[in-house]
Amino acid sequence: MKSLQDSLYNWLTIKIVCDKRPDDTAAADTEKMFFDILSEEHKISDIEIEKDDLMYFVHYSKDKERKKSRFPRELIEVMLNQIQNEPEKYVNYPED
Repeated sequence: MKSLQDSLYNWLTIKIVCDKRPDDTAAADTEKMFFDILSEEHKISDIEIEKDDLMYFVHYSKDKERKKSRFPRELIEVMLNQIQNEPEKYVNYPED
């Protein structure tokens, strides 16, 4: 099992891609997988995302407490930026 911090990072990175590419089925499937890890393995719920000029903040509930993790925008948005800069490499193939 990965750490909660790693799982949040992975989920947030692909969640940002999903939000910008709602028809990207591979991203949606990956986001769901990481979300399931957060809820089933790490037992967190009520996830909310906030961002400012430098950071993303992920607020969540765990063990009846409200908690927060933060991640630099530069790290979280690297995948999205790569997709946007080279869209021909990230074609969304429709499901059969």
